[in-house]
Amino acid sequence: MKVTVDEDFDGQRIDRFLGAIERIGSRSRAEKLIEDGLVTIDGRPAIKSNKVRNGFVIEVPDAELAEPAPRTYEGQAPVDVLYEDDDVLVVDKPAGMVVHPAPGYRQLTLVELLAAGGVNLADNDDPVMYRPGVVHRLDKNTSGVMMLAKNHLAQRQLQLALRERTAKREYLALVNGHVASRAGRVEAPIGRDVRDSTKRSIDTDFPQEAITHFVIQEVLPTTTLLKLKLETGRTHQIRVHMQAIDHPVVADEQYGTSPEFGLDRQFLHAARLSFPHPRTGEPVEVACPLPEELTVALGEARRALPDR
Repeated sequence: MKVTVDEDFDGQRIDRFLGAIERIGSRSRAEKLIEDGLVTIDGRPAIKSNKVRNGFVIEVPDAELAEPAPRTYEGQAPVDVLYEDDDVLVVDKPAGMVVHPAPGYRQLTLVELLAAGGVNLADNDDPVMYRPGVVHRLDKNTSGVMMLAKNHLAQRQLQLALRERTAKREYLALVNGHVASRAGRVEAPIGRDVRDSTKRSIDTDFPQEAITHFVIQEVLPTTTLLKLKLETGRTHQIRVHMQAIDHPVVADEQYGTSPEFGLDRQFLHAARLSFPHPRTGEPVEVACPLPEELTVALGEARRALPDR
């Protein structure tokens, strides 16, 4: 088995990273494989205290692994398709659903649901991270427009469009407090938090460039509705940047706010996506309205009593 470490796992200890992989099964099993000299990082023998970094290549002999569990999902609610052709699929990802499986995560994911519904996405040969067609991701509790590729040509071209910033992503977020500037730019590198490995932060030992632009859409009694555009696409980028400027996203418990306005998820929605078509180069633009729970919450926020 050969796996390239994703940025989501940057900074984790090697034994913890391997132990969460289904075909290894436990941290103790991972420790044994490391102690027996069967694990390498970028071709060098691993030790238990090693931390994995984004882009590292981890190898374990196939003979030491269990067979992967079959993936079968039936009877699930379909995902709304916003745009589709022979190369690209754009969907409205519901809140509460992870985009693709990851070590240690056992619940239904978006790509598995699509596969169960007969959607053919670009294959991937990663034995650990099953993520066919994935071009970019949305956080589990973020809803909205998301594109996937149906073939490798489309996947490469769409990923290139994101890197070259010819693909544009626009979000709506309700944040706590009143943002002073009508428009602004947050430029603050992000990485795994030095104290909590499940979070991203500007307080990190391994920062990566992160830039977010925002414009005020509406000032409410205790909150502000923002339109945001990503110049980069780091994990949890908007949520971390909003926390960093002391206006965290409403109901984002992971980044320090309590549920309110009837929400049990953060008020963050991918509202619009535009990109050059991967085969023709023609512009494609897809919009996705707020889901019902966010529309209701926005109404509650408009009726909130002002801060005194």
